[in-house]
Amino acid sequence: MRSVRARAALGATVVVALALGAAGLAVLLVLRANLTDQAGLQAEVAAREVAGQVALGVPYDQLDTGDEEEHPVQVTDEDGRVVAVSKDLEAISGTGKDRVAASGTAGAGDDDHDDDRDGDEDPGRGEVSTDEPDFANGTATVDGDRADYRFAAVEATDPAGRTLTVHAGAPLAAERRAVDSVRSAMLAGLPVVLLVVAGVTWLVTRRALRPVEGIRREMAAITASEDLARRVPEPGSRDEVAKLARTTNETLAALEESVGRQRRFVADASHELRSPIASLRTQLEVGAAHPELLDVPGAVADTVRLQALAADLLLLARLDAGERAGRTRVDLGALVREEVSQRVGDRIPVTVSVRDGGLEVAGSRGQLVRVLGNLLDNAERHAVRSVSVTVGRSADGVRVTVTDDGSGVPEAERERVFERFVRLDEARARDDGGAGLGLAIARDVAARHGGRLTVGSAPEGGARFDLSLPSPPRSSIAGGAYR
Repeated sequence: MRSVRARAALGATVVVALALGAAGLAVLLVLRANLTDQAGLQAEVAAREVAGQVALGVPYDQLDTGDEEEHPVQVTDEDGRVVAVSKDLEAISGTGKDRVAASGTAGAGDDDHDDDRDGDEDPGRGEVSTDEPDFANGTATVDGDRADYRFAAVEATDPAGRTLTVHAGAPLAAERRAVDSVRSAMLAGLPVVLLVVAGVTWLVTRRALRPVEGIRREMAAITASEDLARRVPEPGSRDEVAKLARTTNETLAALEESVGRQRRFVADASHELRSPIASLRTQLEVGAAHPELLDVPGAVADTVRLQALAADLLLLARLDAGERAGRTRVDLGALVREEVSQRVGDRIPVTVSVRDGGLEVAGSRGQLVRVLGNLLDNAERHAVRSVSVTVGRSADGVRVTVTDDGSGVPEAERERVFERFVRLDEARARDDGGAGLGLAIARDVAARHGGRLTVGSAPEGGARFDLSLPSPPRSSIAGGAYR
């Protein structure tokens, strides 16, 4: 069965059938046990009535056994001989003795009773056992009618001191009829109940899965149309189906954003690559036609710019693919000093201030160098007279601050500067203004390291970029290969 509704209906029906079967069996067993106990109680009452007569010394052939058909009686002595039976009792089983006639022994008449008497002395009376009687199921044939009985065995002592056992039965026909009636009613009602359960489960499941079918149809339409702006319908309920619809829409929104970002990235990258490639081609074509006019320094500059742009695009692609930062311990204070000392071609000297020691973070040394280099390049591009770098502790880790005395970043544009291929100084030449990827790369790398990169105003009036990175956990392993 491929249908969820069919499987749910079948499963519910099977479970209910098993539950009803177990419950019905338990009911029948309890009912049978109760009715059997009632029959046993009736048999015990009848047996004790006869045992009371035996204890009073009533002759065996004069015992009042009551209704023979309702309560067949058999009395045996301690030697197992039958001394009395009910009238019209033709056959019996379940009492241990199948005889239905009194044995011709001295204990069957009045002579023994007379022998034990001394003149007119009262021989006294016997007693009836108060112990729990023994019960057994058997059959008895009374006046040609054979039936099932519950027999109770009660011991009694007659005035002569003889111990006799009185077996009295109670019919089990009522118990059989009651159990059969209940069983028949259950068997007749079970199919109806199962049909109702299957039908209700089918309807309820179909109603519950109707929103899922709507989600499926809409997803199929989105796949066919490739329109990621569409959304699946969200039911008004708060159940799992509604959560599924909301999660699906969130996934579609993230996918739409990712695809849109990828398309913009491809378009912007194509646009940015076109200029250096076209410029380099032009210079090479002119040089091929007129070697004396070849601008070698310009060609080298375009090649370097093209190489840097390709490296930025490759790094962004790796970051978008989810590349994780390394877990090497890096001392940011030492890293800043080392990188600044190697920037010999800067237009404006960089001032470095390391306020604390042991400024370690966990991450990729190569990527952190890239972040620092991009921030310094941005500051050099906009500064007038000064660029400074400060490294120190923060509340949750280490902070690197890069400031310049340039024009700064307008407050309304402070988030936009971190978008890819965004340059606020659009009038600036591309060679001077860069491709607009440096700050975007810096923020992405900071996020991959569990940190953040923000921009504000510097005391000198220019831009202030704050890079905050968390300190490594104490259990981290120091050292490791640089990345």
